[in-house]
Formats: sequence, structure tokens, C-alpha cells
Amino acid sequence: MRKTTGNIVGQFFGGLHCYLRRCIFAILSVGPVPSHIAFIMDGNRRYAKKKNMEEGDGHKAGFEVLTSILRYCYELGVKYVTVYAFSIDNFKRKSKEVKSLMELMRKKIEELLEQESLINEYGVRLHFIGDMQLLTEPVRAAAERATRVTAHNNQRVLLICVAYTSRHEIVHAVQECSKEKFNEIQTLKEEKVTNGAFSRIDQGLKGNDFGLLSQDSCKEYRNAIKACSTEVESAARNDGLYENNIENHIDNDTEAETTLYNGLVELTKERKDIQDEVPFIKLADIEKNMYMAVAPDPDILIRSSGEARLSNFLLWQTTTCPLYAPTALWPEIGLRHLIWAVLNFQRHYFYLEKKKKQS
Repeated sequence: MRKTTGNIVGQFFGGLHCYLRRCIFAILSVGPVPSHIAFIMDGNRRYAKKKNMEEGDGHKAGFEVLTSILRYCYELGVKYVTVYAFSIDNFKRKSKEVKSLMELMRKKIEELLEQESLINEYGVRLHFIGDMQLLTEPVRAAAERATRVTAHNNQRVLLICVAYTSRHEIVHAVQECSKEKFNEIQTLKEEKVTNGAFSRIDQGLKGNDFGLLSQDSCKEYRNAIKACSTEVESAARNDGLYENNIENHIDNDTEAETTLYNGLVELTKERKDIQDEVPFIKLADIEKNMYMAVAPDPDILIRSSGEARLSNFLLWQTTTCPLYAPTALWPEIGLRHLIWAVLNFQRHYFYLEKKKKQS
């Protein structure tokens, strides 16, 4: 009897809490609602130590909180949520702890795909952000399956950063850009070789040790030839050797000199045209190859435990993003922290939008 009464009371307060939450979200929705919120889930181990829990239980409690926070975000209308689940630096921890975290991650990924999970309830598409090759095979297989199964969902998006750091992401993007541009240059060179331009430059300049880069260089070469011709003429006059046959030779040399000069100018212009066509790495190229290219930049970054550090997380994407750092550890984060973060975002919304346009 008491158990039944307790269940009824629990259901009543649970329903009341849900109703009040929806009312609060309806009020918040009058103002600008963030499109993307990112979370640094810090403090799981400290929470376990604080509560005298066994090793690993803090992360389990943190996952339960994550489920609640995701539900709150999606109810509010936030489309993109990013969570920092596992850093590349975390691999430096004890092997036993890393193995335990990998196994917990695999189980939680599989739980997300269950029929009654919020992934299916809200039509959430999963993206795993980071270097997947650093993960264990079971975790990587579970992540690939989750990505594949949810690929058709388009209402909400959950980005889980695993084996991730922002520096690694930037290096990866630059490497991919370099590969793309190298392939473009190779294709361009092949086209020019086909048209005969590269073969003329390479054989005409490099083969004869001419490193001429501009028309000014050609003029300098011509002036040097003239100076040399003047010295030869002077020496010939002094030696009494300046006769008609010498004049004929000089005339021939002048004609050859002009021909060579015109040819070098033509080749230099062609090389300039080729240099203008060479593709360079641009900002848009790097952003296109970022792991986080699948989502817009975050509007709010929330880090638990009171730490005001980014810890190598989304350094590229958070240049105009406000940081909210409540002192609560991650398993202690609740609805009130999310509401406060959104209110702060709305209060500074127009200022933040102005900064985005200026950047």
C-alpha cells in the first residue's frame, strides 16, 4: 500500500516538474534560442571521490545527467548539442581506467540506440567527432553503427567528441587541405605539360640554369650583354682589330640577343600566369576539412566544475562564444544551470551577433 502511494506521489511530482519545465521553456522561446550548445563534462571523478563511490561510478552518474540535459536542450528547441566525452590526452591515464572508460562508452552508445531512447524520440542524428582510429575496435564499431543507424534522422543532432583535441582537429584540417591542393597542382601541371607551357619553361629555363622570375631580370641580362659587347669593341679598337667582319659579328650578336630577350620575356610571362593559377590554402578550405564542419559554431559553451578553461576543446569554433562555468560538478548539473546559461545568452545576444559579423 505504501509502495503504491509512493509511486503515485512520485508520478505526480514528476508530471508537475515536466509541466513547469515546459512552461519555462515556452517563456524562454519568446527570446532568441541558441542553435548550438557545447558541454565540457568536467568533474565526474571528483564527484565519485566526493560521494565515496567506486571508480567509474562517477562517469555512470555523469551519463545519466547527460541524458537529462539532452532532453532539456531538445525540448527547448536547441538543434545541435556537442559534448566533450573523451580527449586524446585522456589516453595518458592509467591503462585500467582507460579500458574501463572505453567499455562504458561502448555500452552507453548501444543504449542510445535502444528503441525507447531519446535518440529515437527526438529524431537525433549522431556524429562522432575526432580520430576514430585511436579508439578500441569495439568502441569504433559501435560508433560507426550508431552513425549509420541514425543517418536518416534530421530533427536534432548530437556531436560526441571522442579521441579529440582542437589542436589535432586543426592539424588534421591543414593536412587534408595540403593533400587537396597538391592534387590540384599536379592536375594543373599535367594540363600545362599537355599544352606545352611547362615543357618550354622547364627545358628552356631550368635546363640552361636561368632563374629569371620577372621582366626586370631579362632587362638586367640584356644590359650585361651590352656592357660585355662594349668592352669587346674597346679592346678590338685598341688592338686594331675593329674591322667590318667584327661589325658583322656584333650585328649578328645584337639580333640573337634581341631574339633571346623576347623569348625570355615570353617564357617569364607564361611562368607568371602559371604562378597566378596555383591554388593556395584559404580559410574556407580549412573550415571545410574540420571535424566540426557538420555543425555551426556553438552559441554557448558550458563547462562544469567552475573551471574557466577550454582544455583544447573547440578552440577554432568558440571565438565569439560565451563561456558559462558553474561550480557544480558534471553529475550535479541540472535544469537551473541550463536556464541560467540561456538567459545570459539572450541578455548578450545582440552584442554577440555584432561580434560575429565583425569577425
